Amino acid sequence: MMTNEKKRLGLLPLTILVVGGIIGSGIFSLPQNMAEGAGAGAILIAWGITLCGMLTLTRAFQYLSLRFHQQSDGLYGYVRQGFGDYIGFNAAWGYWISAWMACASYLIILFSALGSFAPLAFFGDGTTLASVICGLILMWVVHFFVLRGVYTAFLLNCVITIAKIVPIALFIVCIILAFKIETFRLDFWGTPKLGSVMTQIKHTMLYTVWVYLGIESATVYSSRTKGIATISRATFLGFFITSLLLMCVSILSLGIIPQEELAAMKNPSMALVLERIVGHWGATLINVGLVVSVSGGLLSWLMLSAEMLWLAGRDAQHTVPACFGKLNRAGSPENALWITTSCITVLILLAHFYESGYNTLIQLSTSMVLIPYLLAAVFVFKLARQDKQPLLMVVGTGGSVYGLWLIYAGGVSYLLLSMILYAIGLGFYLRARKERGLSSFSYRHDKVYALMISGLCLIALFQFFIFPAAS
Repeated sequence: MMTNEKKRLGLLPLTILVVGGIIGSGIFSLPQNMAEGAGAGAILIAWGITLCGMLTLTRAFQYLSLRFHQQSDGLYGYVRQGFGDYIGFNAAWGYWISAWMACASYLIILFSALGSFAPLAFFGDGTTLASVICGLILMWVVHFFVLRGVYTAFLLNCVITIAKIVPIALFIVCIILAFKIETFRLDFWGTPKLGSVMTQIKHTMLYTVWVYLGIESATVYSSRTKGIATISRATFLGFFITSLLLMCVSILSLGIIPQEELAAMKNPSMALVLERIVGHWGATLINVGLVVSVSGGLLSWLMLSAEMLWLAGRDAQHTVPACFGKLNRAGSPENALWITTSCITVLILLAHFYESGYNTLIQLSTSMVLIPYLLAAVFVFKLARQDKQPLLMVVGTGGSVYGLWLIYAGGVSYLLLSMILYAIGLGFYLRARKERGLSSFSYRHDKVYALMISGLCLIALFQFFIFPAAS
């Protein structure tokens, strides 16, 4: 670990890191994603729920970073502190997989955006052979860049984040000036085919969570920051800035294009909305912004995923094999980075051969990260009961209820699929325990959790792969 104070991250770069981690590809498709299954009224309610829920999670991360300032393992460390090594490992494992899946989805949407330019139409929807080849080349270029040093990558990420906010800000200004209240009110509670308001709200939830992934970025880099208070402030500032951008983009677009028409648009829908206002150059600007944004998101999430695996593998407390807990001379988690990029490569190839698109990857990625989020909130609830703090109890209860609601909204199918990936992690955990000369599990309840995950994994394998026709 690097200890040079000049290399430590302050409030501004850490806030930019949070904003850069959250603002990736999701915001550019948000108008269509939200309108696809909900009217303006349901979308407003969904954002109200999301803001309250994400605020409680943000406050939970802030509290944990201040309460456990002596440990520098971030989200993974908090969960391990609260529930032991095996549950802590699953938090790190789920977060790591979610992060590199996000990288794969960024590559798909990046080349889909490039495919919108006539000379590059051969990139198609981002899963064509040309997209796969070029995507893998780009992925490995970014990989070797990060190997040269995490702090060099941080500097580049700051520049890209500032650059990608410019077209988003211009988009918001344009739709505010062109906003029509009568268009916004049209089918305010949705058309009959969208179902009840509750059904519409449920449909939007995974998208709202997807666009907020990265809110915990500052806690992941707690070992590289100047102070614990910096993490807390950067988390809140990042939440405030991104909330403002996300809500303006998704809600105000319904004042430009009616819900039914917006729902039928091709993504990135922001480009088509701005084209409706200012002409073709608006679509070109947004597509360029998307390319810049996704390139930055790819860099941010590759760094985050490797960092999380490194945290779980470093020092005597590692819960994954110790080989992943080593840094190279430049301060990059070398082995963690190699396996992360390799996993992204495999997933991109699978997406090509099985024609898995952007939406499939973001839904599975979101499902994987929901469990670490829920565990962090439950830990805050546990501490609130222990310390008898009413305000903290509200945060812990709100975050826990929101986490459970998200898992429900995500659906049983993606939860079961995520259990297959969690079950694979058991082998890594047992290998780490053997390296430390410890028994397989520290507590009896750890065995119960392992059996539950393995059982759900078998159910998922039978339902989706062995007897899919019967499911």
